[in-house]
Amino acid sequence: MSDTAADVRVTAQKTFSSHMAHLAAGRGTDWVNLFTEDAVLEFPYAPTGYPSRVVGRDDLLAHQEGFSKTFRVEFTELHYYETVDPSLVIAQLKCTGLALATGRPYNQTYLSVVETRDGLISRYVDFWNPQVVMDAVA
Repeated sequence: MSDTAADVRVTAQKTFSSHMAHLAAGRGTDWVNLFTEDAVLEFPYAPTGYPSRVVGRDDLLAHQEGFSKTFRVEFTELHYYETVDPSLVIAQLKCTGLALATGRPYNQTYLSVVETRDGLISRYVDFWNPQVVMDAVA
């Protein structure tokens, strides 16, 4: 018996929501287990010196650990945009946080385009403002 489109959409959005909770809490192992083995994480607006693409669970985990050592965040104002493909999540959200090394605020707006496969994230394109990062960490 196959899942309905509604079931697939609910699972995809639940996976995305779990991603935010694990990332905010610094739970790297739980976070990376939400991704397929060959998952790709892309940052189209990454500034010089920051990765624009991370591939595979090992590199994803290393990236997440770097994020957790750099920032403490809380994600808010989550809004999903319904798509024709129920396994695709498009989400707009904000975070409020702090850059740990500088004590400066890290308040970011994200637009996330997330492809899922069998309830796991296979490709995640994360759009965010690099100036906000630079202002927080520099």
